[in-house]
Amino acid sequence: MMTLSEHQLELCESSKWDFSDLKALFLNCTLKRSPELSHTEGLIKISRAILEKNGVTVEVLRPVDFNLAYGVYPDMTQHGWERDDWPEIYGKVRAADMLVITSPIWLGEKSSVCTKVIERLYSTSGDLNERGQYAYYGRVGGCLITGNEDGAKHCAMNILYSLQHLGYVIPPQADAGWLGEAGPGPSYLDPGSGGPENEFTNRNTTFLSWNLMHLARMLKDAGGVPAHGNQRSLWDAGCRFDHPNPLYR
Repeated sequence: MMTLSEHQLELCESSKWDFSDLKALFLNCTLKRSPELSHTEGLIKISRAILEKNGVTVEVLRPVDFNLAYGVYPDMTQHGWERDDWPEIYGKVRAADMLVITSPIWLGEKSSVCTKVIERLYSTSGDLNERGQYAYYGRVGGCLITGNEDGAKHCAMNILYSLQHLGYVIPPQADAGWLGEAGPGPSYLDPGSGGPENEFTNRNTTFLSWNLMHLARMLKDAGGVPAHGNQRSLWDAGCRFDHPNPLYR
């Protein structure tokens, strides 16, 4: 487990909330396969340690370790691909109360792996839950970004927009990142980078982690997002909720 600061530990030890029934999934969209060193995973470890200290079950996956087909259908083997591991990852996504998409920055953008992950999340976004809402309703999302060039807020904006569009609830300050010097400077875990000690990054990562837990707790206790005015199944059946039903004019 990542060593937390005294302040981070004090926040965990003084918590009066029970998060032990919650699950979190981090998708590390590094371009490096395991077990190669991932600077993005270095930042993930801080958030993971906070969540696990509070009893949250946490899993970290690198999508690059899987054989993910391109496309926007749930199972691309039904569309000409010989193999598609997305259904395996999707099962873990559906089981998680919290989803954190993480990415390095390349040319000011999120990684190509991150783009593919969001496309595949989109491919399964049409599934419905037991109340006829889109499948990602009732879950919270966030993101972590690392790089040694500009673009952290741009990448976070893109990722968080995508998650909320698919149905995730985004808590306050749901992004954190670290940027080294512009150009070919040190990356997050490089000796002397100052990344793991950076006060700004550690504060934002801590806020992200706690806000994910708080909002996930609130949603789970409330039974998810109220099912009125947002049920795809009823809309398709002709229901227009608080408006006159055009089928009966």
